[in-house]
Amino acid sequence: MNKRVLIIGGYGNFGSFISRSLAKEKNIQLIISGRSKVKADLLIADLDYINTPEIFVLDIIKDILGNLKKINPDIVIHTSGPFQAQSYEVAEACIAVGANYMDLADGRDFVDNIISLDQAAVNNNVLIISGASSVPCLTAALIDYYSEQFQSIDTIDYGITTAQKTARGLATTAAILGYTGKPFKTLVDSHNVDVYGWQGLKIRQYKKLGYRLLGNCDVPDLALFPKRYPTIKSIRFYAGLELPFIHVTLWGLSWLVRWKFIKNLEKFAPLLLRISFWFDRLGSSKSAFHMQLSGTANDGDQRELTFELTAESGDGPYIPCMPAILLTKKIISGECDKTGAFPCVDFISRDEYLSALAELDISWQEY
Repeated sequence: MNKRVLIIGGYGNFGSFISRSLAKEKNIQLIISGRSKVKADLLIADLDYINTPEIFVLDIIKDILGNLKKINPDIVIHTSGPFQAQSYEVAEACIAVGANYMDLADGRDFVDNIISLDQAAVNNNVLIISGASSVPCLTAALIDYYSEQFQSIDTIDYGITTAQKTARGLATTAAILGYTGKPFKTLVDSHNVDVYGWQGLKIRQYKKLGYRLLGNCDVPDLALFPKRYPTIKSIRFYAGLELPFIHVTLWGLSWLVRWKFIKNLEKFAPLLLRISFWFDRLGSSKSAFHMQLSGTANDGDQRELTFELTAESGDGPYIPCMPAILLTKKIISGECDKTGAFPCVDFISRDEYLSALAELDISWQEY
């Protein structure tokens, strides 16, 4: 019997990439949900599917438990952010109906505290995973893989630069603007210090893209990794936009929040997202990720290792979507039979992740 996989926000920015991939699986009955049946219909008309997807009009703030009982899913993939201000109501409803759950949350506290649902998930024999995305899934997998070359890792410096022409949605934009100009904690020289969202302006040269601007970005890793990797003394995560003048404009706006002229920028997300599309003709479809690890190598010498991944042809969004795709397949095949509630680490290895990306216009190198 086919497994029923419900994608909340299945026609959205990331949800549509996941839908396109899972629709090709013969043992999956896809259910695409969201508040707009029109958008769901448009996606299905453009899908290459084996089993005709179902549509269920759903608003997560309106009787999510009752609706899940009607849908009767085996797996729920929650893509409708921003997660920073959400409760665990969707995950709790999944536990109540006996459905496995995963989300693409990038909210630091949301992902870190998902373990609060562990006992309830175990009691109902389901798996609850938060942060099934590039952070912390890919980032932890990379550190685990390369840690074998180190006695100890002292510093992790990493980040992502997005393509101007990449698919982008309101939820992701709102999540970024929600912490722009606001303080958050990160580990620097063994001390938790405040840094400010989209500040800490720096320039990095990527092997295939050239120079890109980066700024401080708040992610679940900043809470998870100091506990997971106790030798770390400093961890910094950055994000950046392809077009320098857009990046610098957001950097400038961050100061208005930091100086308290504006409470936050999140309410301007719809306007700023619309404006950003005006400049697509000036950009490309190339994005990149880098991770630089520094510490003591196995021979006792100091060592620095860099991993760099480049996505072209607009394939960048598949990188954060891949954990949900792979985990869904693992659960259905029985390869993953854990129960409980976890951040998305230790479920997908570096090689599994990169192998899944190899069919796309995505390449990587280490140096």
